[in-house]
Amino acid sequence: MSKYMQLFQGTSFSSKSPTEIQVLRDHLYCINADGMIERIVAPEDAEYASLLDAYQGTDKFQRLEAGQYFLPGFVDLHVHAPQWAQSGTALDIPLYDWLNTYTFPLESKFSDLEFARKVYDDVVSTLLANGTTTALYFATVHKEASLLLAQICASKGQRGLVGKVVMDDPEQNPEYYRDADTSTALADTKEFIIAVQELAKTTKQGVYPVVTPRFIPSCTDEGLRGLGELAAKYDTYVQSHCSESDWAHGYVKNRFHKNDAFALHDFGLLRDKSVMAHCNFLEDQDAELFADTGTAIAHCPISNAYFANSVIPVARFHAKNVEIGLGSDISGGFSPSLFDNIRQAVISSRMLEDGVNPSLPAEDRGVPDSRITIHQAFYLATAGGGDSLSLPIGRIQEGYAWDVQVIDTSIPSAKLPIFDEHEDVHDIFQKIMYLARPEHIREVWVQGDKVHSR
Repeated sequence: MSKYMQLFQGTSFSSKSPTEIQVLRDHLYCINADGMIERIVAPEDAEYASLLDAYQGTDKFQRLEAGQYFLPGFVDLHVHAPQWAQSGTALDIPLYDWLNTYTFPLESKFSDLEFARKVYDDVVSTLLANGTTTALYFATVHKEASLLLAQICASKGQRGLVGKVVMDDPEQNPEYYRDADTSTALADTKEFIIAVQELAKTTKQGVYPVVTPRFIPSCTDEGLRGLGELAAKYDTYVQSHCSESDWAHGYVKNRFHKNDAFALHDFGLLRDKSVMAHCNFLEDQDAELFADTGTAIAHCPISNAYFANSVIPVARFHAKNVEIGLGSDISGGFSPSLFDNIRQAVISSRMLEDGVNPSLPAEDRGVPDSRITIHQAFYLATAGGGDSLSLPIGRIQEGYAWDVQVIDTSIPSAKLPIFDEHEDVHDIFQKIMYLARPEHIREVWVQGDKVHSR
């Protein structure tokens, strides 16, 4: 009887491939003590009835109600955790001014651990409430506050990948907000890595340290080289920004006479555990280098609309076998919801394909074959993110973590427009993708533990 820790019954949506959804109708999901999906049993399987008999009526059994569905938990590949405190402000000014007027002064306040706790507590809870079960976080340059963020992820049950940010170049960073010097930046990063790896041993879902040069313009060559060496020595994840905007792309070209991707690679920062944010200006050889090294892209569609000066050609990069997931980029992206970013990913891709300048003839206006579907955008937010991190997350299938969100389409205050009880389940999926809000997310589970309910 007690073979499984939990048994769930209901209909789930998950990605079978980047373009195709798998619908498991009224299946049983058998979760083991490690919070992994050990078995999925279809209604026609021989043991379906006997499992139901054994578990129904016990506290290990949960059946979804009519109008409820399981989705995989979202994987957010790019969050600036401290910037949650400025989300939704100042999005109409240029990136350089935004950083220096708003962002750096805010991030500098995280030397105050009480302030850091307030913001970090809230951002982790907010992301969980929005269905994000795994998040890849930039913290700040402060070692203690960055460790605090990892501890908050551990205690709230979110799978957090956390980076202490490195900004060690005195020429490029404000005096009030940067690492004291390169050797301090590297020593703090090493201590941070070791501390988070220790913390991880106490968690079920895992927390991970991430080597995090903010981006090439904020770091010295020596700092970048040292970070590449630390990533190799401790086998950590790596994150940074890459070729985000005209300015950033041009800056690196001027400094190194090569593109961002190749400069990062020379410092040992492109590896199978690397995730680079934005990447709007990657050229074909940069994308091929990403594919060869296993480096993934965090596509941040809302943020890109404000700060990137372009639309990233997701379809082209996918065709080159580059791994891509989705990022909210709080607070360059105002929304903590990957639902909102899924929608924007589709919208932006259509604008890239059709073009946006009506003074050009239609055939010259856009970039052909750029559109992605809602199925592809959902894949980026779930399975694509899991693959980008090389973790068994983002899919509802055997051998994957039980990271799920329970979506309720029939809450009285926000009912989705489903009027036919026999409506095609693929149409219901699309309505969820386009219309779901946080109040539709009734429960969130990470690694078999309930971490949020409404």
